[in-house]
Amino acid sequence: MYASSAQNRKLFPSEYNSQIPILRPSIYARRANITVKFQDIYGFIVEGNVDDVNVLNEVREKVREQGRVWWSMEGTKGADWYLQTQISSKVKSSLKLSVLVNAITLKRLIRKGIPPTLRPKIWFSLSGAAKKKSTVPDSYYNDLTMAVLDKDTPATKQIDQDLPRTFPGHPWLDTAEGHAALRRVLVAYSFRDSDVGYCQGMNYVAALLLLVMKTEEEAFWMLAYLLENVLVSDCYTNNLSGCHVEQRVFKDLLAKKCPRIAAHLDALDFDVSIVCTEWFLCLFAKSLPSETTLRVWDVLFYEGAQVLFNVALAIFKMNEEELLMVHHFGDVINIIHRTTNHLFDPDDLLTVAFDKVGSMTTSTISKERKKQESVVMAELNQRITRQNSSTETPKS
Repeated sequence: MYASSAQNRKLFPSEYNSQIPILRPSIYARRANITVKFQDIYGFIVEGNVDDVNVLNEVREKVREQGRVWWSMEGTKGADWYLQTQISSKVKSSLKLSVLVNAITLKRLIRKGIPPTLRPKIWFSLSGAAKKKSTVPDSYYNDLTMAVLDKDTPATKQIDQDLPRTFPGHPWLDTAEGHAALRRVLVAYSFRDSDVGYCQGMNYVAALLLLVMKTEEEAFWMLAYLLENVLVSDCYTNNLSGCHVEQRVFKDLLAKKCPRIAAHLDALDFDVSIVCTEWFLCLFAKSLPSETTLRVWDVLFYEGAQVLFNVALAIFKMNEEELLMVHHFGDVINIIHRTTNHLFDPDDLLTVAFDKVGSMTTSTISKERKKQESVVMAELNQRITRQNSSTETPKS
């Protein structure tokens, strides 16, 4: 479905987005209360019980309702009303009331979720990806993919190994055509930024972007914007120093926001990086159901990377009482994995993330990151020094 050219690449899951069907488990499944399999609106096969099916049906009705709200806004305020909401601190005093109202309305609507059919347009316009694309010639992505078509690098070799591991079983991603599209995006970016190249985790992010965006080219620019403008620097470099920083920031935030949980996990010698490394590298794409992940990304592209901390904290907060009852390392992992795998209603997660965890300003996160960056770099330098010392030839 994705052609080799940047033009006319259709969005794969359009058949899911155009109409959101009601899930109907069989009478036998209802009576037996057994696990059933069903397909979500982005084509992923999900396993759950009948209660999970009922939750998904409720979520799908919410998605329809949100679609009606967004289309109503476009009808009354114009198709691109959300583009008139960017507020500069230098001109706040001269803002029209209508612009301020639109900005507040937009933030509220985005937290409630962008309808799947509008996600490509809203993400690309509001995130800054469209602006980034506009700074280069129109043929940039096509030229780049053609220029690196037959190039072999350590990055391309790792990408080729990871393609079949990326959402195996998906009806489009796990096909030759899906693999080819994902490979083009990842290889192109590995040459755009050779310092980053390719890191495991990027494949899941790029794959989900491919399912959402209208074109392969737009998926590429969304990936570029994420890595270059949203996420902490060095998140995907060889030493993963940026990811280590985020883990340390999260650990400190957990101690401040959920002190009972943090103290209990410390007593169990449980390192939160065991579960949150994947969250920060894959942006929850591998951990949460697809619609829940994309609801997180709705906010991520508009409010910034601090939402990742809100969501990570919310996952622990939602399980506070149960976590405080366990006394084994493995039980913590089981509780977290069970929760993330079955968070089919994004509102359950985001309500805790924004209403119970509490807001965290960009400046607060930035200060915490700067503090942790110095610690991480010192540890990395010590590690390098030890490695160099161990490889030195002893004097005779």
